[in-house]
Amino acid sequence: MKKLVALCSIMLFFSCAELQQVIDNLPQTGGAIGLSNTDIANGLRQALDKGIDKQVTKLTQKDGFFRNELVKIVLPSELQKVDKTLRDIGLGSLADEGLKVLNRAAEDAVKEATPIFVNAVKQISFADAKNILLGNKDAATQYLKKSTSVALYDKFNPVIKNSLAKVGADKVWSNIIKKYNAIPLTNNVNPNLTDYVTGEALNGVYKMIAVEESEIRTKLGARTTDLLKKVFALQDKK
Repeated sequence: MKKLVALCSIMLFFSCAELQQVIDNLPQTGGAIGLSNTDIANGLRQALDKGIDKQVTKLTQKDGFFRNELVKIVLPSELQKVDKTLRDIGLGSLADEGLKVLNRAAEDAVKEATPIFVNAVKQISFADAKNILLGNKDAATQYLKKSTSVALYDKFNPVIKNSLAKVGADKVWSNIIKKYNAIPLTNNVNPNLTDYVTGEALNGVYKMIAVEESEIRTKLGARTTDLLKKVFALQDKK
């Protein structure tokens, strides 16, 4: 991922015309950076593979979601009042347990993501590489999102449904909602937690990939490979 975003980061230092000129030179000779079309495409694949391995693996660990404030899954808006009410009447530990099981389900589901990402990375062409280079600052993340979101949702949803049952989330939430609905003057709630957690898990995956993309864009110390050095050498000469 770092290599990919390094390539994307050229956009921050070149005008579109200058960058287009570099790209247009690539099919014949690889231009000033000494890289062929195949080198560029393979570099992007390698970078994405490494970035996915680093960031997705973090999310599959215990507390990968729950202890990460960037992606921690909190209650859907219609249940925020449940959480607050439970804490107000001294049932904070029950509310915490409810949040934890939602995040555990997401951690289980993300284990299914890597093969889907790997398949998407294999499909990257030189045209994709060119679009990423000329795209927005989150072009790499958006490429993966466009290529994988449907497949990931289809994979995540049944895993999350099973995970919520496996860790007892269905019982925990049944208990929480039962207690909440028994409180005088409250309205009954019954959201679809499986769909909600699936969406939040997807958001978390792409958010962490975007973090990796941002790292290489803003931290020059990330030039740790020959490819990064060559790409940033172009920027340094301007």
